[in-house]
Amino acid sequence: MAHVIIAGGGMSGLSLAWFLKNSAKGWKITLLEADSRVGGKAWTEKRDGFVIERGVNGVLDNKPSTLELAAALGVAPLRSNDASRIRFVVRDARLVALPSSPGQFLASPVLSWWGKARLMCEPLIPPAWDIEDESLAQFARRRLGDEAYRYLIDPMASGIYAGNPERLSLKACFPRIHELEMEYGSLIWAMIKLQAQAKKAGKSGPNAGPGGVLTSFPGGMEDLVSGLREALRDVIDTNARVEEIAPEGDGWQVSVQDGRSFSGTHLVLSLPAFEAARIVKNSLPSLSRLFSHFEYPPIAVCAFGIRKNQLDNALNGFGFLCPHCESRKVLGALWDSSVFEKRAPEGYHLVRCLMGGMRNRHILEKTDSQIMDLALTELKELIGLRGEPDMAMVFRWKRAIPQYHVGHLRLLESIKEELLNFPNIFIRCNWIGGVSLNDCVANSKLVASAIVSGDDSVRF
Repeated sequence: MAHVIIAGGGMSGLSLAWFLKNSAKGWKITLLEADSRVGGKAWTEKRDGFVIERGVNGVLDNKPSTLELAAALGVAPLRSNDASRIRFVVRDARLVALPSSPGQFLASPVLSWWGKARLMCEPLIPPAWDIEDESLAQFARRRLGDEAYRYLIDPMASGIYAGNPERLSLKACFPRIHELEMEYGSLIWAMIKLQAQAKKAGKSGPNAGPGGVLTSFPGGMEDLVSGLREALRDVIDTNARVEEIAPEGDGWQVSVQDGRSFSGTHLVLSLPAFEAARIVKNSLPSLSRLFSHFEYPPIAVCAFGIRKNQLDNALNGFGFLCPHCESRKVLGALWDSSVFEKRAPEGYHLVRCLMGGMRNRHILEKTDSQIMDLALTELKELIGLRGEPDMAMVFRWKRAIPQYHVGHLRLLESIKEELLNFPNIFIRCNWIGGVSLNDCVANSKLVASAIVSGDDSVRF
């Protein structure tokens, strides 16, 4: 009988186990998780009537993978409020709403008239056919100009990756943008033509913001984790830290910290890259060296329960992002109680500040009190906070989001070539194939299908 061992119980490992359980009837599945809980960064804290996300706060419904999984588990979705469509960036120490239409763009102070004129010249810039792998910063300056890069693209990269756009790979992080340049020669022309095609088909076309509607669950992302944990209760083995793996015939032997060992016909590494590097160091040293190339910056999440009468700002929006050139102490803030219903008690706002990232890697050297003070200083200046919050929490992620740096795609090619030297070993985690939860779930479904069908060419 086939036995699939999954090392790692984050959302990639959990969803993979679920897809396997529902498609590989009669197969044995074992999911080994080092922690006492599963779910990784999908983790909801509930305190004093606040529903607080330690990590991911939702998924976009334009990619169906996660919401289809939730529906199959019987977990009801919660659609975000209309306020979440409004997003802000910091410019000259004040919040500026990001424009959502050409008319709003022309009237918006987010860019100077010179910056707007430079951006509108984008259709005149030829595609960079000869650049193999371009950084996001290089691409944005080349096509959109320096000011648009600093106030539009840089904060977006911080919001998604907590990364440094000077190092992030455009093709790896935003492959669709690269494809549009290659296909249409211009992002603006691509937008116009795609909107025209969508209108002709009776659909809504693409816009400058993120597509789809942000969606979560009434009890937070933990609702989805709980649904998977219940469905997989006979599969999950917590407090089972994998120490080492080794080939065993056409299968794999997995040794756990408590002295147990498991023999499987298939092995899936659903661990962060640094953990995967550790457990294959002795048996697969060349793979370990490749895994060690991935970087994960630290992030601190500060959650504050603020009485509404402490603010003049109604927090009518998703939140704000801080361009690096503004030299703020936070990457941005999410106004969670404005985005989803019942995230805060009556009369309160729930605000989460994100800090750290690739350009502030020493954030976790500070105490919780110091981190909170830095965040509160920013909130007092940017949203007019008066006094101190009634509730405050700090969550620490020592290694948060894997970075897809320039050279990422070549690194993946090398990893795949090495994996193909060994039978029945796979990788399914967010350092390959996209960092979003939607990407993780969709890719888990693909890997599960490859395992069941015996498609040896698909390893992640």
